[in-house]
Amino acid sequence: MPWAEFLQPNLIVEGSVLNLTPEILQKYHLKGLVLDVDDTLVPVKSTQASETLLLWVEEIRQVAALWLVSNNLSETRISNIAKAVNVPYLLGAGKPSRRKLRQAVTEMNLPVEQVAMVGDRLFTDVLAGNRLGMFTILVEPMVDPAAAARKYPIRNFEVWFSQTLGVSLTAKQQKLTNCE
Repeated sequence: MPWAEFLQPNLIVEGSVLNLTPEILQKYHLKGLVLDVDDTLVPVKSTQASETLLLWVEEIRQVAALWLVSNNLSETRISNIAKAVNVPYLLGAGKPSRRKLRQAVTEMNLPVEQVAMVGDRLFTDVLAGNRLGMFTILVEPMVDPAAAARKYPIRNFEVWFSQTLGVSLTAKQQKLTNCE
């Protein structure tokens, strides 16, 4: 499989993960979500889940099993976020390695095709999910309002490099927003 296919998300959701709705999951027959943590659920420096995220998790939990899988090594930080949202977690995933994604999917007891990897990064989240045969969902990074002007050089490079390989991040994939 060419690299471009491994980097191509199945779905791009405009805005943050909070724009991913139960209706979208049902449309794609998804019964489980493996969620990245840093910049997907919370800003990278944040140590707690927002009230908005807690409400989103409760809404999504009605239609899908949830697991957090993070490359982050901070047991304290990731466990505090996981406890706040009441979701099991794995840290130190080493994505794009598939090992901990496979472990989360196995724990969900669902076919891999019914589980989506949701994240903000192409070369970790999307690549790992595609390598395992998961449905992949790319979201925009969750931004700390105090650092809203901050650039994302690594993510920007990933997007640019992926597009030079032929990955379509707009035209080929259906973009969904909350109003659809």
